[in-house]
Amino acid sequence: MSQADEHAGSRRDFLYYATAGTGAVAVGAAVWPLVNQMNPSADVKALSSIRVDVSGVDVGTQLTVKWLGKPVFIRRRTEQEIAEAREVELSALPDQNAENANLPGVQPATDENRALDETGEWLVMIGVCTHLGCVPLGDAGDFGGWFCPCHGSHYDTAGRIRKGPAPSNLLVPVAEFLDETTIKLG
Repeated sequence: MSQADEHAGSRRDFLYYATAGTGAVAVGAAVWPLVNQMNPSADVKALSSIRVDVSGVDVGTQLTVKWLGKPVFIRRRTEQEIAEAREVELSALPDQNAENANLPGVQPATDENRALDETGEWLVMIGVCTHLGCVPLGDAGDFGGWFCPCHGSHYDTAGRIRKGPAPSNLLVPVAEFLDETTIKLG
């Protein structure tokens, strides 16, 4: 093989690599705006986490706030409500008998697992009925918790479904205390 043939081969290889590299950059530049437009907008990111001042919530009352377009119930429970919720046998709960109750990572719906703090005084739940998305009424129903008037679902003082067509408990969002009077949702 002559030196001219070797030179032509390396020149051809360079042209292939340069063309492929230019094509990859062009495809990336064309695809990036399509992928980037699927990211959440700034206003959605800003609402993904909120802080709620709970200093004005008395024992036995609840505060309802809007988070991610849904109502969230923040309830400061009485000693009696906590005791009633902790006395319930898990086998009596319809949601514990559901198919999803035995999935890995799903905790049993004990009151301790649903409450925000160790004492059980604070309970934070998404206030949307799991049947058809209505907003349940507080301090109502057969179990002293919440009652959904749309189709008759009854929730207990821990937000667990006890009676009616709702298939599962009221959802518990990610929440934590930042200090004694501020709860962060999200």
